[in-house]
Amino acid sequence: MQINSSRQLAYIISAVLTFLAGFFILFWYYIDASLIWMLVILLVFMTTSFLILQYLLGKYISDKIKPVYKTILDLPAILKKGDQEKKGPVLSAIRNDVEEWAQMQIREIERLKELEKYRKEFVGNVSHEMKTPIFNIQGYVLTLLEGGIDDPKINKLYLQRTEASINRMISIVEDLESITKLESGELKLKFEKFDMVKLVEEVFDMEQMLAEEQGITLSFSFRPERPVYVRADKKRVTEVISNLINNGIKYGRKKGFVKVGFYDMEEHFLIEVTDNGIGLEKKDLPRIFERFFRVDKSRSRVQGGTGLGLSIVKHIIEAHNQTINVKSTPDEGTTFAFTLEKAK
Repeated sequence: MQINSSRQLAYIISAVLTFLAGFFILFWYYIDASLIWMLVILLVFMTTSFLILQYLLGKYISDKIKPVYKTILDLPAILKKGDQEKKGPVLSAIRNDVEEWAQMQIREIERLKELEKYRKEFVGNVSHEMKTPIFNIQGYVLTLLEGGIDDPKINKLYLQRTEASINRMISIVEDLESITKLESGELKLKFEKFDMVKLVEEVFDMEQMLAEEQGITLSFSFRPERPVYVRADKKRVTEVISNLINNGIKYGRKKGFVKVGFYDMEEHFLIEVTDNGIGLEKKDLPRIFERFFRVDKSRSRVQGGTGLGLSIVKHIIEAHNQTINVKSTPDEGTTFAFTLEKAK
């Protein structure tokens, strides 16, 4: 019905154009005969263009719109109980589309819920970690302002404690910045060839004072006879080893140990950092690399640290396209193991 109407409209428009063309021909006949030929040519051009346009429009309607229109008109009949053969596929297709759309929406809602949960936990953790040094600084400064600044037994001590709290806040901010850059890919790694044995010895020297305070021995599980050359970002790998050894010292036991071992794995080296400290429960292992995750929060804060060290370790290793794992037994100790590519 709509196609016939469009054709009728085309004929009417064509007749109107013909009438107008004839009128202009008669009008200009008495003025300039040359204009008649111009108008005739114009009329032929307009009529031809219109017929071509009408043909293309009719073809588009026939090819694209008519089948859709016919399907819509036939849908009530298809959905009647008596036409089961056609109804089944149509309803099945509609149901599948609706179910697929619903599943997409459910997944999107779940993703948004997870992001919101993560955001709340992250903001809560950052607030909690920053609150302690801020309150400490406030207390020390107020004491100094209320007269403690004139007491030589208090002023220097409280200023030192204020500095320590400020340094803790700076460490938290720097660690958060490092994780953000690693996650976003902004922090570019600088790959080079270096000896892991020498790197570990340098970290042992840096951590020796803290280890002696805790009564912990730093050593190799066995010292390699040859250099252990890897291809990696030396600065970031130093950060990894330092964090793992520092973690082993803080959560070790008196007269305990932290050992580093190397294992040849063909194209990679496996590096293990082992301690005989307090260990971890099995339920805590999946969360050990989460930001701010602490097994014993009160003891963790006494020992210091930002709660971000292991999260940074994991991000650095994954940025090298390598893996890190942890195994632990309560009251026996913990082992962190990660891989690095061999230098060629």
